[in-house]
Amino acid sequence: MRKRVVFFILSLFLFCAPAAYAQDTNTASWDFGRIHSSAGPVTHVFVLKNDSGSTLNVSGTHASCGCTVSKVDKKSLMPGEQAGVEVQFKPKGYSGHITQHIYVNTDSRDAPVYKFIIYADVIKD
Repeated sequence: MRKRVVFFILSLFLFCAPAAYAQDTNTASWDFGRIHSSAGPVTHVFVLKNDSGSTLNVSGTHASCGCTVSKVDKKSLMPGEQAGVEVQFKPKGYSGHITQHIYVNTDSRDAPVYKFIIYADVIKD
């Protein structure tokens, strides 16, 4: 019985998931490739687009690690408008394959958090 309930709940999430209103018009991930730990910060700008029919307000951003900082250049997006999400990764002290997650918090009831991912292969100097 318990397995049926868990299966039913998982099915609801899979088949009834709402469409995201905000989307990245390029891609939701970026790979910096091979970088040296002493090279200094690397930066990428994602593009966030409001595909809904109402204003989308961004309340903030945060990253999965203190080595990554992010900011949005526009806090309020009218329908069809875009905003840049600048992400900066500081490789100093790291080596190997790195994956960091960046979260953009919005007031959307259907997609309150949008996630971006960056990758890098850091070569220790």
